[in-house]
Parts: sequence; structure tokens; C-alpha cells
Amino acid sequence: MNPSSATAPATLRGAVREALQLALEDAIRQGALPALDEPRLVEVQRPGNPEHGDYATNLALQLARPLRKPPPAIAATLAEALARQGGVVAAAEAAGPGFVNVRVANDALAEILDHARREPDRWGRLGAPEGPAPRHVNVEFVSANPTGPLTVGNARGAFVGDLLARVLEAGGQQVTREYYFNDSSAQVRNLGASVLAQREGRPVPEDGYHGDYVVALASQLPDELAAPRPGESDDDARAWAIGHWASARIREGIEASLARLGVRFDVWTTEGSLAAEGWVERAIGRLREGGHLFEQEGATWFRSTAFGDDKDRVVIRSNGELTYFAFDIGYVVQKFSRGCDHLIYIWGADHHGTVARVRNAAEAMGYDKARVEMILTGWVHFVRDGVPISMSKRAGTFITLDELLEELGVDAARWYFASRGANVNMDVDIELARRQSSENPVYYVQYAHARIASILRKAGDAGLSPAATVTGVLDEPPDATLARIVARFPEVVEDATAAQETQGVTTYATELATAFHAYYRDARVIDAEAPGRSAHRLALVDATRITLASALGLLGISAPEAM
Repeated sequence: MNPSSATAPATLRGAVREALQLALEDAIRQGALPALDEPRLVEVQRPGNPEHGDYATNLALQLARPLRKPPPAIAATLAEALARQGGVVAAAEAAGPGFVNVRVANDALAEILDHARREPDRWGRLGAPEGPAPRHVNVEFVSANPTGPLTVGNARGAFVGDLLARVLEAGGQQVTREYYFNDSSAQVRNLGASVLAQREGRPVPEDGYHGDYVVALASQLPDELAAPRPGESDDDARAWAIGHWASARIREGIEASLARLGVRFDVWTTEGSLAAEGWVERAIGRLREGGHLFEQEGATWFRSTAFGDDKDRVVIRSNGELTYFAFDIGYVVQKFSRGCDHLIYIWGADHHGTVARVRNAAEAMGYDKARVEMILTGWVHFVRDGVPISMSKRAGTFITLDELLEELGVDAARWYFASRGANVNMDVDIELARRQSSENPVYYVQYAHARIASILRKAGDAGLSPAATVTGVLDEPPDATLARIVARFPEVVEDATAAQETQGVTTYATELATAFHAYYRDARVIDAEAPGRSAHRLALVDATRITLASALGLLGISAPEAM
């Protein structure tokens, strides 16, 4: 196995999978097993008990029916074929009703850890996937309307989307991060009317916005926008102009908040641009050409029921106005026109009813429905000292992202959201979270990284340095245990990419930190009396440091050298 090779498996699991495939082919070629009518997908898992080996496969159970042989016999044949191979496999044995347990060779284990030290920036980053997996993914997230500061409820999409984009990139995908905001709806006009009312000391309109941020905007409003134009008595026109000015200021604040969180976007798209640039018209034209639109009561409808929806959907209202849905389908055409292979929308749970109609329209326009995916985030409920906080942007009662980051810090907040599924509802007690932030698991993982950095500095002061390879100590139990956990990191990334979730990364980082603390307790790393063994152990510790930093970096969390 050569992990640095462009053709080599990116993970030890992949290398074992290939070895099993070769063993099956070898057994068939040798006549030990009959030929198969069609290829079989080789599945490899980690056994629940490490004493059973590093990996296990149920391939023999899958082959029993087509080969008409008992699974234990097939398993024994595969184990023998694996043993003949050598290479990545040190030992293989048949077990139970038809499993094959595999122990990885120390040389293969050492090579992948040495690779991590040779190329730390690439460690845990997989090559581009083969086959039907998407290569260019558009992830659209946050997309809160610029009518108020970014609340934590809106910002959950920032955590989910940014973490997902990072994981997909590490998994070999090309990712475009995108923010879409509504700059032409009545909400913008209502915002402008609210700012104007505050400026003139009048009550805020019933459908307007309240809160300190509206008062602040009113105080910053340029006089030329606040004053009526000569001969103009249309407050509606003034409200629109002020609304656009105010939403631009709010967007600047949103960008600053996201930058503080470490979130960036490649593309910012406005609702107005979709109509102005003709994307909505193109989408409606495609649906019309396909016979998927019909007229009823003066409105234009999309026949969504033909694709399994519970009712048809209005595209153009009877008064000629475009619906939000019309902009949604124009956005689909615009995104695919940019060369995206797969679209992921990070939406709040309240967008559940929009999912089917957008995916149905995409299919009606000729796109693969499977390439349009929506991830709905769970609700975020806040309490303070046990009392629920009513969240309303219009009423001005909300907790902003900036306030959350001030309370918890960026690293703790990122870990908090990364360790939970995107669709899981969350109850957050701000005071409790603040009090517990110093006990957050992220600090435990960061401390392990800082502790290793300190160990390496102390070793240098003692005249010791890491060896070029970890090979020299992998026969010893504490070293072998830690090395096997370190080597799993690319598999964790691979699994996170497939699941489009990050809880596995936080779980792994905690496990690795725990394993390191136990290792340093049981193994003498800095040992001037045994410099050779000490050098190899320092190499293993260094590989652990790199892996902890890579796992934290994947989550957008810092890896301090000292704490």
C-alpha cells in the first residue's frame, strides 16, 4: 500500500477492501471457489471487539447463495487467499457463521501514519470520488432575509452549511458556498417603513419591525433618504428606498457576523437578479414547453400533482405577480447553468412544504431530481434560567449570532453545533451553556493537541526528536492501539462525507484525545535512556498531533500550541 500514490486507496479500509477483492478473484482463479455470474460489492467494517481484528467482512455470507456453499467454508477459503497475499494484511481468519477477520500489517499501518507526517495538509483529505458521486456541489445556506441581525435560529444554517461544505471538500468534492437573499419582497418595504417611522417618531406599522437595531438604523439614515423629495408625496416609494438602504446595512452586519464565525461565501445571489437576468422567465418557459403549466382563474399553475405532490402550485398570480415558487425554479435553472452537478439547500424546518414542489419542478424541467437535495435543520429553542425566550425578528426579541459567540466563543459554539445532527431540535439554555463552556469537550481535544506540542518542545530541549517513521514501536500494545486510532481518520472523513454529518468527527476527535492521554500515561515517550524507542514514540505522538489538528481544522476550530 502506498497512500501517497494517486492510485492507492485513501484509507486502510479501502486497502483491505481491495485485498479482499483480489483474494476472491484469486480463489476463483485457483478453482477454490466457483465463478460468479456478476461482480460482488465487498463490504468492510470495523468489528465491535478490537480483539477480533482491525476489519471484518461478511462477504462469505453474501456469497453463500450464489455459490451454493456454506458461509464458513467460503470464509476459510477467503482467509487462506488473503494470507497468501501478504501486503496490507498481516493475518486473516474465518470466524463465527461466515465472517472473515483481518489484522493489518504494521508496515501498512506505519506507512499511512508516516504519510500523515510527510503531508500534514493533505492528511484526511480524500481524492475526487469515482462513479456517479457529484463532483461540483452547490451548498446554499443561511440565506436569511436582510431585515434584521442574524439570529441564532437563522445562524444554525451557517453552522450546518459551513461544516457540510468543509466535509464535502475534504471528501474530494468541489464545493460552491452560496447565500441567497430576498431584496425585492414586501419585507424590504416594511423594513423601510419601520425605519422611517422611528426616524419621524411615529408608531411602527403593524407589519413592521421593532428592536434596537431599527432605532439604530433610523439614527444613521441619511437626510436625503429621510426627507420627501420635492413634489413627492408617495411614502411607499420612500419606504422602498429606505428599505433597500437599510437591508444593505444589515447585510454588511450579517457578513461581519459570519466572518467572525469563520464562514465565507463564494457567491451572493439576490432574488431580484433572478428576474432581471431572465432566469425565472427561462424556467417558466421550460415548464410551459413541457406541458407542465396550466391556466386557472387567471393564474398560471405548475401541475405538481403529476409528480406526486398533494396539490398544484401557483407560479404567476392572477394579478401578474411572480410567486416565491417562481423564483425558486428560476434559481434551480441558474445554479445548474453554472456547471453544478448537485444542489444542496440548507433550509429551516418551516420550509418543509417547499421541498416537494421545487424538486418536482426540477424534474419537470429535465433535471435529475436526485441532484436537488434539501436538508432541513431542526428548531433551536432558547431558554434563560429555565424560562423560554420568545424569538421574533419583527418584535425585536431574539438572540443574535454575535451574542452567542460572545457568550460561548467561536470554537465552543462550532463544536456544540457540529456534535449534533442537522435535523435534531435543540434546546439551548444560554446561561447554562455559558457556565459549562469551560467544560466543553472541544477544550479537552484542544488540550490534547497543546499537550503534545509541549511534549515535542520538551523533547527538543532534551536533545530528542521524532524519527522518520513510527515503525519501531508498533509491536508494543500501547503504541499499536494509539496508531490504529490515528490511522482511522481518513475513514472518519469518508464516512462523514457519505452521511453529510459531522457528529462522527467530534466523536472521533474526543476518542483520539482520550486515547492519547491514556497512552502518555502508560508509555514513556521522552526517555533519554532509550533514545531509539523514544524517537519512534515521538513520531507517533507527532502523527497524533497532526490528526487532532486536522480533525479540529475540518470543523473550523483552532488547534492551540499552548493552553
